[in-house]
Amino acid sequence: MPPLPLQSDWAFVAGNLDLLLAGTGVTVGLTAASILLGFLLGFPAGAVEVYGRGPLKRAVETAGVVLRGTPLLVIIILLFFGLSVSSSAFVTATIALGLRSGAYQSQIFRGALQSVDEGQLEAARAVGMGRLQAIRSVVVPQALRRSVPGFQNEFTIVLKDTSIAIVIGLGELLTVGQNLYQGGQSTAALEIFLTVSLIYFVLTFVTNRSLDYVDDRFSIPGGEHA
Repeated sequence: MPPLPLQSDWAFVAGNLDLLLAGTGVTVGLTAASILLGFLLGFPAGAVEVYGRGPLKRAVETAGVVLRGTPLLVIIILLFFGLSVSSSAFVTATIALGLRSGAYQSQIFRGALQSVDEGQLEAARAVGMGRLQAIRSVVVPQALRRSVPGFQNEFTIVLKDTSIAIVIGLGELLTVGQNLYQGGQSTAALEIFLTVSLIYFVLTFVTNRSLDYVDDRFSIPGGEHA
């Protein structure tokens, strides 16, 4: 390809960088909201799977299996076009991503709760704590620390899955990138998607490094204080 068109394509990307950054802001906001909703649903669900019993435990387990087994694309389309849970594409995408993330986070927290030695719960009961107090004060703090690596992976997955919201027209990063080159204003499809990919990489890298720090800072000491 001649150098001039290539330069003009990159100039087109630079000239629309503000739109791409605005789409990045939507992606970051959607990721944060979805992860928070997933945590608010996933942690109690994980606790119910470990300590619950009866119909509630079975209902939570079944809901988790259904959500984990249903493609995210189907969930988004069903909530937006089928159930019409909200006229806002952002709200609908947040609910869809949050439900799906909650189903996976429940398994992260379930494993973290089960990884805490049962003897610690028994010891807490032996010194006079009630079962709920022992779980809240002894088991949960350790489980949250141990869940960071799994949560880190889930955060990265949700960040990348926000791109699926393109199907309901949400103006997140991928949607903005696609709209730029589909508008016929430029032939810079490759340059646009290289830029979009770079932004996703930067977001993922920063997120992973930040959570690595959190993991190192709050990991349960193994003899050496972190």
